[in-house]
Amino acid sequence: MAAPPLLLLLLLAVSFSCAAAAAAAGARVVGEDYVRPPPARPHRKALLSIFPWSKKKASASDPQQVHISLAGEKRMRITWITNDNSAPSVVDYGTKEGTYTMTSQGESTSYSYLLYSSGKIHHVVIGPLEDNTIYYYRCGGQGPEFQFKTPPSQFPLSLAVVGDLGQTSWTKSTLDHIKQCEHDMLLLPGDLSYADFMQHLWDSFGTLVEPLASTRPWMVTEGNHEKEHIPFLESGFQSYNARWKMPYEECGSTSNLYYSFEVAGAHIIMLGSYTDYDESSDQYAWLKVDLAKVDRKKTPWLIVLLHAPWYNSNWAHQGEGDSMMAAMEPLLYAAHVDMVIAGHVHAYERAERVYNGRLDPCGAVHITIGDGGNREGLAHRYRNPKPAWSVFREASFGHGELKIMNSTHAHWTWHRNDDEEPVRTDDAWINSLAGSGCIQEGSHELRKILMSP
Repeated sequence: MAAPPLLLLLLLAVSFSCAAAAAAAGARVVGEDYVRPPPARPHRKALLSIFPWSKKKASASDPQQVHISLAGEKRMRITWITNDNSAPSVVDYGTKEGTYTMTSQGESTSYSYLLYSSGKIHHVVIGPLEDNTIYYYRCGGQGPEFQFKTPPSQFPLSLAVVGDLGQTSWTKSTLDHIKQCEHDMLLLPGDLSYADFMQHLWDSFGTLVEPLASTRPWMVTEGNHEKEHIPFLESGFQSYNARWKMPYEECGSTSNLYYSFEVAGAHIIMLGSYTDYDESSDQYAWLKVDLAKVDRKKTPWLIVLLHAPWYNSNWAHQGEGDSMMAAMEPLLYAAHVDMVIAGHVHAYERAERVYNGRLDPCGAVHITIGDGGNREGLAHRYRNPKPAWSVFREASFGHGELKIMNSTHAHWTWHRNDDEEPVRTDDAWINSLAGSGCIQEGSHELRKILMSP
């Protein structure tokens, strides 16, 4: 017997109400149970903006792929590429728009890889610079004017953090979200361009990130996608080392694959997951010396970035950081490192303070953030039961923001990248170990590790 029309209307109303409630509940889901919706269809114009051939052709001597990085105390390295090999490696700069009162000259390099030849890669260090100040600059004596802001000399300090970027429409939206946040610097724990031997993709990546990377320093370390090693034909890290020169010489390192720097009240160490790291390696020896020099009264925050995570409950890349952790975790624990930030796994995870596989109030907070937007997609499968040290985990693209408020407190947030809006999904306050009893009560045996030959 057919249902009365009124009953049908009531059933439809209940059905729509339940569907709306389910959708609202789904929108509130966070963590590993979150099901990412399919991306909205991108506008053609937005997609075209990713690729360099959509840009207006510049003259051969105009600067391209401009990015900046710290280069020692109160100095900045300006890097760009020209197609004209005779273009000078010079930067004019000043604190007023269109007025350049200072000039610095630098160096240049280039490389060939199989059938590819790079343009002329310029590196110019400028300074000394004032803290927390906007500078206007011009590369090579001509072309457009750029501007950047130097980091502050004291807290608060705001750091944007993103890993495994790549060059997709998701990458573009992640960069747009980072642009919306007020940050003093960007930290990237490896896997930049995903060129993977196709060298022209390094050029398109440089073009893609220039709007952000030319205005705030980008401090990066290498990931597995930077290797590009071909046995008997090409050595590894050629493009990465030529294009993304970091301040390794300024901190006493002998390799661009690991280095450290200081900003405001933070000492930040960028380690190399893909160069030797055992106890007989140059990196291990350098790390011991670098950690021993850290003055926690001057830099109460001690932060480490590397590519392959040491604490990871995702099925992806399980155990790949174990040998490095076995060698180096005791050093970081002895030095009371506050945070270790990694990439590689294409998902997000935050751990409690942990050491040697167990919760430890004097261990480091470990964060995996290899979710910038790369073409390989997300790592959806997590191991269960969840380890005791894992606090929050979710397979979504996104970025992190670390706001160090003072010598004892920092605010960490992770922003899920859903279509047009960055959604703050994880939120935590972190206390510095410099403000705890860990340093005062630290094991003398562990401290000996840092000071031993």
